[in-house]
Parts: sequence; structure tokens; C-alpha cells
Amino acid sequence: MKVREVTVFGAGYVGLVTGACLAATGHHVRVLDVDRAKLETLSAGAVPFHEPGLAQIVSSAIASGNLRFGHADDVDSCGEFVFVAVGTPPTTDGAADLRFVRSVIDLVVLRAAAGTVVVMKSTVPPGTGARLSETLAPVGIEYASNPEFLREGSAVDDWFHADRIVLGGADSTAERVAALYEGIHAPVVKCDIASAELIKYASNAFLATKISFANEIARLCDRLEADVDLVMHGVGLDPRIGPAFLHAGIGYGGSCFPKDTKALDHLSSLNGYDFHLLKAVIEVNKRMRLLPVTTLKGVLGDLAGKRIAVAGLTFKPNTDDIREAPALEIIDMLTANGAEVRGYDPVGVVPNGPRTFEQVDTLAEALRDAQAVVVATEWPEIADADWRALTALMREPRLVFDGRNCLDGDAVRAGGGVYLGVGRR
Repeated sequence: MKVREVTVFGAGYVGLVTGACLAATGHHVRVLDVDRAKLETLSAGAVPFHEPGLAQIVSSAIASGNLRFGHADDVDSCGEFVFVAVGTPPTTDGAADLRFVRSVIDLVVLRAAAGTVVVMKSTVPPGTGARLSETLAPVGIEYASNPEFLREGSAVDDWFHADRIVLGGADSTAERVAALYEGIHAPVVKCDIASAELIKYASNAFLATKISFANEIARLCDRLEADVDLVMHGVGLDPRIGPAFLHAGIGYGGSCFPKDTKALDHLSSLNGYDFHLLKAVIEVNKRMRLLPVTTLKGVLGDLAGKRIAVAGLTFKPNTDDIREAPALEIIDMLTANGAEVRGYDPVGVVPNGPRTFEQVDTLAEALRDAQAVVVATEWPEIADADWRALTALMREPRLVFDGRNCLDGDAVRAGGGVYLGVGRR
């Protein structure tokens, strides 16, 4: 393998994983950011967020001399490859905010040498790459779209065992970027830039659609006295469909699905197309957030003064990411109805500033004397806990709303509780 000089803009989730994994395979990588406190933490070998296996790779890459960190303002050259991995947060109308991407491109135009390849890892709307290429081409800088498909909680494994590598751009540019992935055995999809950009959005939108479809079937199961677990198991055995993302619950969250579905819907509208299916997917996901609250109100009546626990605060297990987490929206609705809420999560911490509830250190502490609990994240520490003993700690009527269908309902009932699943008979 030929060692390359790589600069990565953005030391967040995508940028750090990208930089660390490229460095681990032998390339010389410099990761740049504007947050000096974060850079100090990273330079000491510590990772400022929870991602299994990443801290070890970062520490080893630093020790080998392959991984360095620096401030974006201090960069004087960019190396042969520049990966752009900065945030594209949603605007108020759902569009992707490209301010940070544009600021990186402006800097690259000033500092990068002719022949440099800009590799876009940030999720940007189709058409963005073509416009950026018009800015870069006059100074001899090439452009490639290389969207990321990393799952929080398994990002390192996803990098080294990728299911596909998508490269959008000129054939010669794509070949140069593909060489960085030498040793990773995955199908390489080479296409035009706009198609590569749309592959990312379409992938996330389709997965979100599977989730919302399973949730719609779950609501129907409640009315037909069917069991959504059995239904989705039978559906998922069809190889044309598959079992992934067919688990009913309180909907998707995180930094990708909510943002990308809204951005794709907005992009469709801007281009004169009304994406009816995607609008329904987004709407179904919103409705699923209401289900725990309406269900508890249906049993408890007025929630004012009721003690309710929420188990799991992150949007999924094995991450400390609370962005767009269903639990936080549910807590807001519970507290707005006057409930006294205690929350628990094995890793995630909600900042004290916006917190409207008490976050406690153990699951037992959250459930003690609670009249109801909402399981919002299927952490093993929650799903595999002794729910017979935990339910016994609660007060009547001991309602356990399993928002992820991950608990043993018999154990809850054995502890004197009332088990409530999503579409579970």
C-alpha cells in the first residue's frame, strides 16, 4: 500500500472515525477542528464521545505517528486528500445547512495544491458536489463524493467491514480515492456525483420507511389482536425484504434519519416533486412519540403528580448520542402534563441546562416508587435486567410501557406489573 498524506476537516463522529481508521491502515492523517478543547482531549488519546473500539484505534494511531490533530485556522497545506466531515445540520425548513462545508471549501481553495482531491464525507444534497466542483476546478483541485454508512455503536467495524464503498466523480479521481481503501473487501460503486449523493439519502430514507412501516403494522396488530413480533418475523423471512429495521417501537431518532428524511423531502419539494411516501414516514414517526404518553394517560388519567421513569435516554444502544432521541421528546410531553420524571441511561447524559427531569445512576433508582416506566432504548443493561425484581420496586399500578418490545412481559407480570408493548398481543 502506498502511504498517502490525508487531511480530515471535522473531528466529530464521522471525521474522527474516518481519520483514525485511515491512520490505522498506515496513512499519515491530520484531523482538524475549530474546538481547541476537543483537540486537546484527542491529542491526549481520549475520545470525547462513546464509540466502542475507537479510543484504542486513536491511541495506537497517535503512538505510531500516523495520526495528528490541529486547529483548522492553523493549516498551511492540505496533503494529497482532503476529507470533508463537518456537520450539515437542518435549517428551520428542513434543508441541509451547508455553511460549514462551504467554509472548508473556501479554505481548501486557498491552501491546497493543484492535484489535491477533496473527498466529501458530509451528507450533502444532490447537486451540491457539482456546484463545489465549479469552485475547485479552476485551481486544479479534484472532487469526489464518498458518503459514509457508519452506524453509531459499530462504526469501527463498519469501516473495516463495509457493505459498499460509494465513489462519485470522474473515473480517475474515483480510482485515486478507492486506493485509500486498499485491504477493505467491499463492492465499490462508481457513479456520477449526484447519484452518489442521492444513494446516501435514499438509503437512510428507505431504512426509515421500513421502521415506520413496522410501526404502522404494530398499530394495526393492536386492533386485530395479532402480534407484531410474529408478523414481522414472518415478513422478514422473505429474502426480498429481510428482517433488518422491521422492529416495532417508538420510532427512529439520532443525527441521521430525522435530518436526512426531512432534507430529502425539502429537496424534492424544491425540485417540483411531492414525495408523498416520505412525508408519511416522517408523520408516522412523529405519531409514535405520542404513543407512550397517550397510553399512560389512558390508564392513569391525569399525569399531574404521577412519578414516571424513563429507561434509556440515548437514541439507540452503544452510543452516548442523545440527538433527536425519542426519550427526550417523551419526557418533555410527560413533564408538560405535570408528571415527575426520573431518567436512567447506562452511558448517555443529558446536560443539566435544558433538563426537565432528574437523571439517576441506576435503573432501580429510576423505577423505585414509580407508577409507570417507559422503556425508550433497548440497552442490554435494560433489556436483560431482572424485571420481576424491578417491577416489584414500583407503586401500583406498575405500568411498564415497553417502547422497544425488548422485555419479557411474563417477568413484568410476575413482579405484579402491567406489561404494555407496541403491537404485542
